[in-house]
Amino acid sequence: MRSQALRADLLMLLTALIWGTTFVAQRLGMNEIGPLLYSGLRFALGALVLLPLLLYRPAGTAAPAPISRSLLLGGLLLGLALTLGINLQQVGLLFTSVTNAGFITGLYVIMVPLLGLLIGQRTGLGTWLGASLAVVGMALLSIGADFRVAPGDWLQLAGALAWGVHVLLVGALASRHDPVRIAFLQFLTCAGLSLLLALLFEEIDSAAILRAGPAILYGGLISVGIGYTLQVVAQQHAIASHAAIILSLEAVFAAIAGALVLGESLAPRGYLGCTLMLAGMLVAQLWPRRADALRA
Repeated sequence: MRSQALRADLLMLLTALIWGTTFVAQRLGMNEIGPLLYSGLRFALGALVLLPLLLYRPAGTAAPAPISRSLLLGGLLLGLALTLGINLQQVGLLFTSVTNAGFITGLYVIMVPLLGLLIGQRTGLGTWLGASLAVVGMALLSIGADFRVAPGDWLQLAGALAWGVHVLLVGALASRHDPVRIAFLQFLTCAGLSLLLALLFEEIDSAAILRAGPAILYGGLISVGIGYTLQVVAQQHAIASHAAIILSLEAVFAAIAGALVLGESLAPRGYLGCTLMLAGMLVAQLWPRRADALRA
């Protein structure tokens, strides 16, 4: 059991590294193509990566059940939330730094229990304490000398809200449907909607797409395809408290990658803000639950 937990921790650390560094790929991809086109191509590639897993059937096993109306509707709903979240994040990166985007996106871990209040779920002191730390941290990170917040930071915050909705939908649907099937459907939905919007609002240039190829491959093949698979494999044997800490490091890896690859830096108050936001995320996830909640 201990070796399985250690292996799971290492896989989740690799997942957090992949997802954090993908913010840099997202920024670099937009040097050549528009944000909607980048998202569409990225998730189309991610869907293709999952296709062999979808079609694979071990010898002697029964044919999979046909796609039900419930599965199709669930995949479409997840795809809509995914489309909203990823494109708010992607467009927001045009107007803010990779560091800001990584930390503000990470606030979805606090959004989830707060949104859960709207559907009757209970939350505890840890969520409110974590949210308070995160609000102070975001103020230090995002509010400039003129007391204005960059438009990209507002878009990232709206994206974090969309990611929170997405997580709640996953929680409601994951136990009812095959995870690979529903992931494929949501990726396909996101790719189709994003490409349609790109055709309507952006210029499509095949030469530019080729120049953006490395960033698209990293975002689609590595982040969506491999990152998703690693997360699923790792969390089968992960200790919940370990998962909370390690996956939150996505924001830290985004900041490190932004500094190393793009030369981004923050003022001291910005680093203090990032520290408070990370602390808020961890407190919201790791604060001890009531005994009845733990038994559930």
